[in-house]
Amino acid sequence: MDTLKLKILDLLKEDARRSADLIATMLGTAEADVARAISEMEADKVIVKYATVVNWSKVDDEKVTALIEVQITPERGRGFDAIAERIYLYPEVKSVYLMSGAYDLLVEIEGSSLKQVASFVSNKLSPIDRVLSTKTNFILKKYKQDGIIFEDQEDDHRMLVSP
Repeated sequence: MDTLKLKILDLLKEDARRSADLIATMLGTAEADVARAISEMEADKVIVKYATVVNWSKVDDEKVTALIEVQITPERGRGFDAIAERIYLYPEVKSVYLMSGAYDLLVEIEGSSLKQVASFVSNKLSPIDRVLSTKTNFILKKYKQDGIIFEDQEDDHRMLVSP
């Protein structure tokens, strides 16, 4: 991937609302080149979606998010992909990652209550063939997501000491 596209991606990751005109100005290049590069990256699925990061704790929306560690036995010929596909097709599932370490897949799900998340794990996830075990971790509070700090940082109130 060329340098221009990487720079464009960095700028869009910071703020997806930036226009091709603004990006071109920031990079000192032609708007047409930026627009073409963005179109190419969208067509090649390098840019998959433009998203908003929401601090749900500031909204009266009682969502429950859980990270589920899943141990599985890989399927012959398809490895982990077939099982991951069965899991990510559920609408409750927000993300699925193949991991190294103590478990194979990390599954992020979102529900309206603890009971709904527990029901998903016991009725949909655990019964899948080749799922050996699950361990559910509930997110209690998000401090930072996608490089964005949610909490207002306090000023340092310590006194300056100089020799």
